[in-house]
This record gives sequence, structure tokens and C-alpha cells, in this order.
Amino acid sequence: MTTLEDLARLRRARDLMDREYAKPLDVPALARVALMSAGHFSRSFRAAYGETPYSYLMTRRIERAKALLRRGDLTVTEVCFEVGCTSLGSFSSRFTELVGESPSAYRARDHGDGAAVPACVAKMYTRPVRNGEARPAPPPVA
Repeated sequence: MTTLEDLARLRRARDLMDREYAKPLDVPALARVALMSAGHFSRSFRAAYGETPYSYLMTRRIERAKALLRRGDLTVTEVCFEVGCTSLGSFSSRFTELVGESPSAYRARDHGDGAAVPACVAKMYTRPVRNGEARPAPPPVA
């Protein structure tokens, strides 16, 4: 059973991932922030949030990558490194898994229809779906 104290510690580590997603973060470093052993941290994080710390971090990175790719002024490789990924192949695979299309296809698609949508609303609708449940790409606007 997870205590309130443990939940507060896990939240501290999750907040760090939200803020510092582009920095090199690994389970031992996150466990230190939560004042837990790496094993206990991983098990507790998964129990509390329904996914592993690595999965949560990658979802944050892909979420930010989507915003950078929509801007269109950076290449896919530049975006990969900008969000803290060190392998273009792993980044592309994870992006495709979560978003349902490759980073290149996502970048090439017209995103002008969302320009008038407030960022807080756009973030809610463009958030990557976890656990391999990628949404299909929206149909092209005629």
C-alpha cells in the first residue's frame, strides 16, 4: 500500500520529469529525488501512475516534440535532441507508437487548423496516448 508520504515523494519525481524532460534522467536519479531505492521507486511509480517512470518521461518528451514539430522550423533530428532523446531511431519508434504516424509525417502535415486554438486546449487534444493506443491521424482538410 502506498502511503501519502510516498505519493508526495513520487509526485516530486514526476514534477521533475515534467520540468526537466530534456535533461538526462534515469531511474536511479529519479529514485534519489523520491528518497527511495530504484526498485521501490519503479514499482511504486507504476502502481501510483499506471506506467513506468521511463514511459512517463518518454510521453512528456513526445508531447513536447509534437509542439516543436508543429512549428516546423526544426528538423526531426533537431527535435529529437531538443527534447532529450539521444537516439533518433528510438525517438522515431516511440513517437510513431504514441502518435500513430512518424515524426516526419507529423511535421509535414498541415497544422494550420489548430492555430486559433488556445495552447491549453491544444495540449489536451494533442497529448500522446500512452500504452500503444495511438489515435489515427485526422483526415486531411479538403
